[in-house]
Amino acid sequence: MPVYQYRLQAMNRKTLKAQPATLPGLPQGGQPLPHHLPPEDHIAELQTALLQWFAQNQRSLPWRVSYTPYEVWISEVMLQQTQMERGVSYFKSWMRRFPDIASLAAASEEEVLRQWEGLGYYSRARHILTAARKIMTEHGGSFPSDLAAIRALPGVGPYTAGAVASIAFGEKLPCVDANVERVVARIFDVDSPVKQEPAAGVIHRWALRLVPEGLAREHNQAMMELGALVCRKKPLCGSCPLAQFCISLHLGITDQRPVPGKRATITPGNAVTGWLHCGSRVFVQKRPPAGVWGNLWEFPGGRVEADESPEQASVREFMEETGFAVRVARRHGIIRHGYTTYRLTLHCFGLEFETPASADTPPLPPQLTAATECRWVSPQELNELAMPAAHRKLADRLFAGPDTHAAQQARLSASDQE
Repeated sequence: MPVYQYRLQAMNRKTLKAQPATLPGLPQGGQPLPHHLPPEDHIAELQTALLQWFAQNQRSLPWRVSYTPYEVWISEVMLQQTQMERGVSYFKSWMRRFPDIASLAAASEEEVLRQWEGLGYYSRARHILTAARKIMTEHGGSFPSDLAAIRALPGVGPYTAGAVASIAFGEKLPCVDANVERVVARIFDVDSPVKQEPAAGVIHRWALRLVPEGLAREHNQAMMELGALVCRKKPLCGSCPLAQFCISLHLGITDQRPVPGKRATITPGNAVTGWLHCGSRVFVQKRPPAGVWGNLWEFPGGRVEADESPEQASVREFMEETGFAVRVARRHGIIRHGYTTYRLTLHCFGLEFETPASADTPPLPPQLTAATECRWVSPQELNELAMPAAHRKLADRLFAGPDTHAAQQARLSASDQE
């Protein structure tokens, strides 16, 4: 269906009635709307207004200093599912540890996962490492500039490839993230769920048409910045440089755009985990590479069954996964953590051997049914391992403090005395 026909269909709906006195982001009191300019007829003016706004309002971000392909790539992957402030902090830390592709490619997966810890979606970190090694072997250590070659890197999808190609290399391509979806859906009044066809295709075509020749870097960042700062879920239309072009504002329906899709169902989870110590060391195990939290280190645990208490589940899970016979020595409260479409309630326990073991030689587990590797580690060594966020929260709760070493020893000594 041609784009213009799709847009016109949206304008014939009965809900399209301007309500200038109650529009989100505008002053109250009946202040008139700006004179409307249909966006499809004023593309050049829209581009100019957006770029002028961006020149005056863009945020100072570390990857905008030199726009190296490596930095643009890492920033784009990190900012997926991550708030900007948190992303900037992780980006700076990452660049201190891996300042270039060569240093990243030479790192171990363990080092990369530890640096990524807390961002979630750990397959992204593993793909970054694999891609860096591919760049070293197949591209001589230089990030490829060809779109097809960028797209061929492990873990690089259409959005990331377009972002790197346009922002780092100036290719005339759109960057369509959630912010840009919101801007385009409101300006052109896209009236069906933006993540689905036909709306997704309509938004992509409009986003491409809006990119000015020779200014892809500035324009794409401006679109994303506008969506993040002004055209938010609750838009600040009174501060928007594109207000006069916006069909949704003209019709009084900015609160109805973009049209959301079906919300993902949040699945609650009730689980347990336990930390077992022997002398000054704590037992941890490494998860298999496939599945959730692949290759991350954890305290053993699992789901609470319907017919058991969390305490019973903790003892049972430890026995099933390691073969160690343990009992609950201390409760450490509950940690709640959300990831993907799950909301986890994690009951945390301190465990001890039913038969005391030698502190000098911690025993090896009779079996490992849910892990590929295990270790007895000191609290300091635990800090160097990559862990799921919920387990890191427990480790911090146990061993972090103003005087970290003293806090660790006090916790371990207290457990010995129970």
